[in-house]
Amino acid sequence: MAKKERYLVGLDIGSTKTCALIAELDGEQVKFVALGAAESKGLRKGLIVNLDATVSSIRRAVEEAESVAGVPVESAVIGVAGSHVRGVNSRGGITLGQRARDIERDDVRRAVDAARNITLPEDREVLHVLPHEFIVDAQDGIRDPLGMVGQRLEANVHVVTSSAAATQNLVTAANKAGILISDTVLEPLASAESCLTQDERELGCCMLDIGGGTTELIVYGGGVVRHSSAVPVGGDHFTNDLAVGLRTPIPEAEKIKRAHGCASAALLREDQGIEIASVGDRPPRTVFSRMLTEIIEPRAQELLALIRDDLQREGLDSQIPAGFVLAGGGARLRGLLEMAEQAFHHPVRIAEPRGLVDLPEAVAQPEYATVAGLVLFAARARRNTAQRPGSFVSKLRAMFAGAS
Repeated sequence: MAKKERYLVGLDIGSTKTCALIAELDGEQVKFVALGAAESKGLRKGLIVNLDATVSSIRRAVEEAESVAGVPVESAVIGVAGSHVRGVNSRGGITLGQRARDIERDDVRRAVDAARNITLPEDREVLHVLPHEFIVDAQDGIRDPLGMVGQRLEANVHVVTSSAAATQNLVTAANKAGILISDTVLEPLASAESCLTQDERELGCCMLDIGGGTTELIVYGGGVVRHSSAVPVGGDHFTNDLAVGLRTPIPEAEKIKRAHGCASAALLREDQGIEIASVGDRPPRTVFSRMLTEIIEPRAQELLALIRDDLQREGLDSQIPAGFVLAGGGARLRGLLEMAEQAFHHPVRIAEPRGLVDLPEAVAQPEYATVAGLVLFAARARRNTAQRPGSFVSKLRAMFAGAS
């Protein structure tokens, strides 16, 4: 493998921060090399609102990673998220003929194409087609139908779509920063790649990726993706609530949230005084931690209620016995885990990215789940292509395989 091809780069352009992670392929292992991070400017709720500011954030993150790794970044896998991303389950199939015959590779491709053939508005595009199962002559639950005998082949798939303009703007921003985009990946799918165990995927689990502008969710069951969506509340909403409620600048509100914020009044140990900056030239003031919680708790309750409503609409609220995994920077909010356990009556844990060799503890944190997952996703895709070049069925097998 050429030196340049040994490296994989994940690019996570979020509403709060932009991260670039460089990893190296070493046989079957994916080794962490470097991470660069910069404050995101120019994004709101996963959508670019200022292209030049976004390009500048990407450049700073990539340059930091390049300086540590000592290798240039030319291409990357980029994460896509935001309220414009939607997932839908679909089914379609083909008739193999009047007589039963062996199912071939092209048959599998045509069945999946039939299942993904949903009517989309002009401004939307398909981001992923994730197979659930295949059905051969009414026999369901088949993972790989290749070589089986039947007259009709059907596929159940989960189709993830996104705004074509929103995705293209992300790619354009990366291109302007000098980065070619080799693939686009749904961010919670990437987070799941680095954080979920195969047991959780099989039993039934919900990954919540709490970003700055939105919270992405993805539900697994039977080892495959059953549902994906986003709710319009993220970490920035907590920060803005504090800025308004305490009449303090947003950077100060963010700092206070991280250092002293708590989502549940029941978990407050003491009502300590906290000195905060005021707006303008006014002198600093002292507020108390209970005041912070009184502002944060209603927003946390709203977030959990939106997630619960989303799962109930899909009939999935009782199908996730393995519980919830919280990723993203918002997962760090003290008390949110305990609130989620009470609200959902399921186990909840904080995500810890794994699967990368030599991953520093500082990077094995929930806010880096997506960028770590992007390189793991890319590594699996590359290994799969190398084993069976151009094989559509091998790609399907990789989708089913997940991260063990």
